[in-house]
Amino acid sequence: MPKRERNMKTKILICTIALLLPAIAAVSGGLSSARAVGMGEAYMGLAKGVTAPLYNPANVVLDGYRESGLELLGVGAEVSNNSFSIGDYNEYTGAILTTEDKADILEKIPDEGLKLNARVQASAISLSLGSIVISTQGYAASDLDLGKDVFDLLLNGNAIGDTVRLDGTYGDAISYATAGLTIGKTIYRSGNKQLALGVTGKYVRGIGITQVLELDGEASTQITGFAGSGAVLARTALGGSGYAVDLGAALKLSQTYTAGISFTNLFNSITWNHETEEHLFRYEMDTITIDNMEDDSVVVSEDSTYAIENFKTELPAVMRLGIADASGKLRWAIDWEQGLKLGAGVSTKPRLMTGMEWRLIGFMPLRFGYGMGGGRASTVSFGSGLNFGFFYLDGAVTNHGTISSESSKGLHLAVSTGFKF
Repeated sequence: MPKRERNMKTKILICTIALLLPAIAAVSGGLSSARAVGMGEAYMGLAKGVTAPLYNPANVVLDGYRESGLELLGVGAEVSNNSFSIGDYNEYTGAILTTEDKADILEKIPDEGLKLNARVQASAISLSLGSIVISTQGYAASDLDLGKDVFDLLLNGNAIGDTVRLDGTYGDAISYATAGLTIGKTIYRSGNKQLALGVTGKYVRGIGITQVLELDGEASTQITGFAGSGAVLARTALGGSGYAVDLGAALKLSQTYTAGISFTNLFNSITWNHETEEHLFRYEMDTITIDNMEDDSVVVSEDSTYAIENFKTELPAVMRLGIADASGKLRWAIDWEQGLKLGAGVSTKPRLMTGMEWRLIGFMPLRFGYGMGGGRASTVSFGSGLNFGFFYLDGAVTNHGTISSESSKGLHLAVSTGFKF
């Protein structure tokens, strides 16, 4: 197939996929507690004070977990993918690719395609007063999946009889802020054992959303030319409001061990009512050849944007189970996370997280963590900070891959600071 025809086919596919790219540009996301990030996000059994609502609202009434304090700022950002490492990027960027290089690149992409994920979480002026926590959070998350066929086309071009499909390609992005109130109640106590329930009610202010509602398309190469069709339907909004409710239960098994279960966004709804629009891009190609490719009639396309009625969405609910050793100089935790619905920043694949904190020097703890599953690469985490009793400053970094930076498929950075009364 002549180069000019290949270029035209490639441009049509890229234009279709490009409609999804605002999802990546608009939002990204991650967890904001640097102590939790340093422990691989295995933190349910250790979360107290202003961090308790992030993991288990029932923790706010457990003995030894009540805490009065003010978090001035907590912020975390994460960007990752499931296919390529920094080493791959350095090796192939700007290089003249051989047949073996192209085969290696395609082999690194799983059958479900390339997944790009970005998350951001930020908190400011969150207050804990014993068994009550008032918290403010800002969230943003984006997922983009690109089908493997697209990369095969871009790397190898097309041959007679080839059909390229957009199967497995989609995008989703959301950003919003919350103001929440967390309370808890002890329902059973016997010696050192304690069972508590907790709830967080949140007002949700929607900032923006992009959802791909419909995506299909294909292009086939024939002896007489190539033909195909495709369509992308997406809806967007730039404002809305709603609510969300988190529930949790925590059990102190002894002075040392704590276990729990929580459901984040178990009940929720957001009504988007500002600048609600749908965007449609559709194309139809009818046996394009060198002789007729300048004829506008052989490629029919439609690109339109129109206002729509207000619409509602739900945040994906997440279940978390955990157990932790919360005493002594060496503390550890194990968490199991399971998304109950697929959404931006949330996978329905389970994820296992483990972490430890070593307080060899009391005011400068060392933290380590490891996580696997959840539709992401394995992660290795490190963190430390300064804790002077009344003031703390924590920082953490998570590498998606092994300890080596060359193998990294993503990075998560977090910092948090505040006061304890």
